[in-house]
Amino acid sequence: MMKDQFLIPFKFKNGALIKNRIVMAPMTEMSAFENGAITKDQLDYYAARSGGVGMEITACFNVSAQGKGFEGNPSAASDDMIIGMSKLAQVMKTNGTKAILQIFDAGRMTTSKLLKGKTPVSASAIKADRPGLEPPRALSNEEILTEIQAFAQATRRAILAGFDGVEIHGANTYLIQQFFSPHSNRRSDEWGGNLKNRMKFPLAVIEEVSKIAKTYAKSDFIIGYRISPEEVENPGIRIEETLTFIDQLAQSPLSYLHVSMGDVYRNSLNSPEDPEPINKKIQKRLAGRLPMIVVGGIEKPSEAQQVMTDGFEFVALGRALIREPKWVQKVIAEDEKSIRYTVSPTDVDDLAIPMPLWGFLSTVFKPIAGISTETSPEVNFTKAAAPWEKF
Repeated sequence: MMKDQFLIPFKFKNGALIKNRIVMAPMTEMSAFENGAITKDQLDYYAARSGGVGMEITACFNVSAQGKGFEGNPSAASDDMIIGMSKLAQVMKTNGTKAILQIFDAGRMTTSKLLKGKTPVSASAIKADRPGLEPPRALSNEEILTEIQAFAQATRRAILAGFDGVEIHGANTYLIQQFFSPHSNRRSDEWGGNLKNRMKFPLAVIEEVSKIAKTYAKSDFIIGYRISPEEVENPGIRIEETLTFIDQLAQSPLSYLHVSMGDVYRNSLNSPEDPEPINKKIQKRLAGRLPMIVVGGIEKPSEAQQVMTDGFEFVALGRALIREPKWVQKVIAEDEKSIRYTVSPTDVDDLAIPMPLWGFLSTVFKPIAGISTETSPEVNFTKAAAPWEKF
């Protein structure tokens, strides 16, 4: 058996060839201009991490003005963003790395301040159980149809900008997940209520994105879908509903399924007595119908190899690539001993880490990682779930 199976190429059913199984996970860098346009800091950040990984997935780009989720959120909501998006796609596609644009709408996970006074929207007028958020406004049927088309048009822009694919962000409590969730979706029309109706919005987004890809892109254009398998809220998403949803996703025109969790091997949050990892449950249900990307807590080459041994097709690295942009190149060069597992403030420029991201990592993240902000000159990202990877 090959020592580093994650270096073996993979071909999707549509013919897209990925040079290896290492994926850069989508991570919020909070570094776009106020209007969502791409900055040089973002170009430098992604350029530094391209070339080695098989696929590089961007931070989430909002598909509509009302979908902005945070300061520095990049946008794919209008055609005037295509020029900057093109520059980003170009720097990401170094040495055969596939450039994937992640598209999303924050839904209720934003604020009226960010939206310049407009009320956030969601499937229903149910406030999220998170501090600092406010009750959203329920989307009308006409607005839902418009929102679906916003995902399609963002995909068109991604294609025109030269991206190799898009990842539909149906995870991390954002709008698509809000339609699937019984906590945020209390509708009584065709878009809510029972499980079948709650699946309708995400499946409609996939269908329209696929139509755009067939119209504007080559046949090997990649369409991924990111999912959060559970919620802790009650009512909330439970793994049984997710497995039913996965049956529908497996029949859709997707290239891959990306499961968003802070630990590749964690078991159920709601049924801790069940020892089987969530990802193994999903893997069994898919039965090879879609390749999986798994993420969470993978730092070392030996850990990535274990993911391959367990039969998963791709492993995504998040924090590991923040601190070590040349992770794959060092493995190929058999120089694993030089892989960084900590980051010093003196490394920030060399690593092309944008200052908004560094500010987040060196304040919010340090306590999570168990590191003193007063005494430690380094940030150790190992074995602590980043906020963007939770649930």
